[in-house]
Amino acid sequence: MLSSRALVRGLQCGLWRRVSTSSGAWAAHSHDVDMIDCSVPQYNNRLDTPLPDVPFVRNLNPEQKKLKEKENGPWTQLTKEEKLAIYRLTHELSYPEMRKGSKEWMTVLGGVFFFLGFTGLLVWWQRVYVYGDVPHTLSPEWVEQQTQRMIDMRVNPVHGFSHKWDYEKKQWK
Repeated sequence: MLSSRALVRGLQCGLWRRVSTSSGAWAAHSHDVDMIDCSVPQYNNRLDTPLPDVPFVRNLNPEQKKLKEKENGPWTQLTKEEKLAIYRLTHELSYPEMRKGSKEWMTVLGGVFFFLGFTGLLVWWQRVYVYGDVPHTLSPEWVEQQTQRMIDMRVNPVHGFSHKWDYEKKQWK
């Protein structure tokens, strides 16, 4: 009785306050958390959406602002590096860079082989150190003796084991 009262008092006083959602929400407001506002357009690199809703770089430094002003003029006066810098202001990756494969498959395959090898070692260890010898009841002589005993006892003679034995010829039907 005393322990149940202590448990209830502990839940009411200390533990419940730590578990409740209001205190968790209060604790979440005390930290700086990066929240993404999903109501505004977001930048994304996708092959099926070639023109993102917003540019890649939103806050321009003075050098980038000058480049944006040059963008409004004739493009023949821009160098190749400036054109590429203007492109990089609006897009993070080009199409060939987006289509370029990653080497992640090697990591995944390596992980799969690692765990397969670990599992193989575990099975080998169990077979050597955990499991004992095969029981003598699985030896061919024992199985033969057990079968003969079941035939002699006429176990399940209608539809079962003894049904397939011919007792006059002493052989299987």
